[in-house]
Amino acid sequence: MAAATVLRAAHGVPTSMGASRAELAAGTAAAAGRAHVTDGVFRNTEPSALLNARSAGPVVRALIRRGRTGRPTRPVPLAPVDVPGTAGTLAATWYGHSTVLIEIDGRRVLADPVWSDRVSPSRLVGPRRLHPVPAPLDALPPVDAVVISHDHYDHLDLPTVRALLRTGSAPFVVPLGIGAHLRRWGVPGDRVVELDWNESATVGGLTLTCTEARHFSGRSLRRNTTLWSSWVIAGAAGRRVFFGGDTGYTAAFARINNRFGPFDLTVLPIGAYSERWPDVHMTPEESVRAHRDLGGGLLLPVHWATFNLGFHPWSEPVERLRAATESLDIPLAVPRPGERIDVAAPPPMRDWWSPVA
Repeated sequence: MAAATVLRAAHGVPTSMGASRAELAAGTAAAAGRAHVTDGVFRNTEPSALLNARSAGPVVRALIRRGRTGRPTRPVPLAPVDVPGTAGTLAATWYGHSTVLIEIDGRRVLADPVWSDRVSPSRLVGPRRLHPVPAPLDALPPVDAVVISHDHYDHLDLPTVRALLRTGSAPFVVPLGIGAHLRRWGVPGDRVVELDWNESATVGGLTLTCTEARHFSGRSLRRNTTLWSSWVIAGAAGRRVFFGGDTGYTAAFARINNRFGPFDLTVLPIGAYSERWPDVHMTPEESVRAHRDLGGGLLLPVHWATFNLGFHPWSEPVERLRAATESLDIPLAVPRPGERIDVAAPPPMRDWWSPVA
């Protein structure tokens, strides 16, 4: 019985892990000579402490012992997904965690799409959703582009990639190296656009720019063989959205604003922070600082509520964020999963999280 369980848990794991070591090495070799590539791996431009094999063990044990910390006490309320047939001027629909459908100038960009129940190479083991996906993937309207911030399982999801491959024709616009995963999974080369930091691609009249983030990558024990990024999404009419992906606080935010900003909307991560990894995940207060560095208008928080990836209470990120934004009079929208936010007319703030925290 135990052996059968192990076999079921391991089913599909090699495929989900993505590109082979040789394929990833070819990607970093092609990027050699760039300032953030050293000894065959990508690097942050600022010193960044990461978990290693020695420190990972105590963290795993702490995650196992945390009990119900980080989980809601009641079902998370979902909003009925109401995405118009024609994309709007500037809007965003949050599907949970970091998955956001961005409408800008009549086009749609899908960021970090994850529809799986678990964010793990295994279908039976690993972090599981704390709430259902608010709408099935086949209900998603046609999108013009899919952007990916990095290759961790909670941002790059094999079943979702394959579904998008079957149901649409949008290109996958990704940081350097992630194309190796996509091609291994059957995505045609002409639907893969790989960019380095500060490189851009034009899709459907939108300019998608890969910008710096402070994080790390890897779908196995080998790390940093693909690049991580944030994204600038700019329309021809001058509207701009910043999608932070997954990142620690970095001085790069101010540089991004100087070069590509200011931004009508910033979509920034606020959860899974810990003193165990202070450089690669922002606290809510650091996200507010980043929003200000970026010259942001409306702030929409992501990377919380959906998967339990840290040690803090479930609603703590948004409670701290709300306090920090109110003290600085920063416009804030906190949608329920599935809720669409019109950036020009965001809804009044409503505390939907406290009753289920």
